[in-house]
Amino acid sequence: MALAQKKHKVLLWGFLSLLALGVTIRFLFVLVWSPNTQFEDQQVIYIPTGADQSIFMDRVAPYLKNPSSFERFISVRQGWEVIKPGKYTLKSSMNNLDMYRKFRQGSETVKVVFNNQDRLELLAGRVGSQIEADSVSLMNAWTDPQFLADKKLTKDQVLAIFLPNSYEFFWNTDATSFRDRMWAYYEKYWTSERRELAQQQGLTPIEVSCLAAVVHKETVQSEERARVAGVYLNRLRIGMKLQADPTVIFAIKYQSNNFDQVIKRVFHKDLLVDSPFNTYRYKGVPPGLIAMPDLSAIEAVLQPESHNYLFFVADPSKPGYHRFSTHYGQHINQSKSYVRWVDRLGIDR
Repeated sequence: MALAQKKHKVLLWGFLSLLALGVTIRFLFVLVWSPNTQFEDQQVIYIPTGADQSIFMDRVAPYLKNPSSFERFISVRQGWEVIKPGKYTLKSSMNNLDMYRKFRQGSETVKVVFNNQDRLELLAGRVGSQIEADSVSLMNAWTDPQFLADKKLTKDQVLAIFLPNSYEFFWNTDATSFRDRMWAYYEKYWTSERRELAQQQGLTPIEVSCLAAVVHKETVQSEERARVAGVYLNRLRIGMKLQADPTVIFAIKYQSNNFDQVIKRVFHKDLLVDSPFNTYRYKGVPPGLIAMPDLSAIEAVLQPESHNYLFFVADPSKPGYHRFSTHYGQHINQSKSYVRWVDRLGIDR
């Protein structure tokens, strides 16, 4: 009788042990290996710098079947301090271990793309929409007096260091780090060969960018830019003012601090605006960039077309292109044709 009771207890304890083991295994399976996502394909999540456990779970929980199991899993591992800020792409059917490893590895990179951002403020907004740093912090970093002094730049020139292209950055890159990386790319672009080409044109790298911005605004046709650049460089060589309409338009907007106004036509009274950006009144290259020049415009200034043209005007018979001339009289006749054309179109500003 006693032996039977002993066997019964052994069996009972064995059963309870197996049951406990099964429960433990199931708990561990749910905690570690069971898929814990509730979305199809993939989901991008952004974890801000300085996020604590509460903020982290607020960002992640909506995409999990069992948020509490994931929260417990992190707590029993190395803790929340191993979770890094940044951009993360979660895939469907990931388990808690998969996601933990993903967040522990650190941020993915993002592609930062910008072009045709004519003002520093627009560029800050564009970049701020692609990385964690916001437009205010970016503007503060880019216009920091010490940075400008160290790099021998003015606020009107700093746009030159942002060469339009596609770049790889960690999403959680801060404003200062972004600025310093862009400066490094700018320095890398300006090789000794390009600096020598600039010197041959009698320009510094910053002056090349300032003139390239004018070329960029004058024509959207990349195949025409080297010719337009050649006109402006010819004018500079003989001491002639650049007399570029885009600089007048910029000067009006800059002086009024109204960059939203649309100016499609420049009149004689506009040429009188007193601004160092107005190249009808002031000789030389503008003191800053009137736009963000693309690389084709910069290369056009560095390697302009060799010719004797001193004048050009929009070609009514081929919109988007220009007619070039070596003599002022010929230019006046071509300009009259252009004026009649815009009059017929009803363009009065």
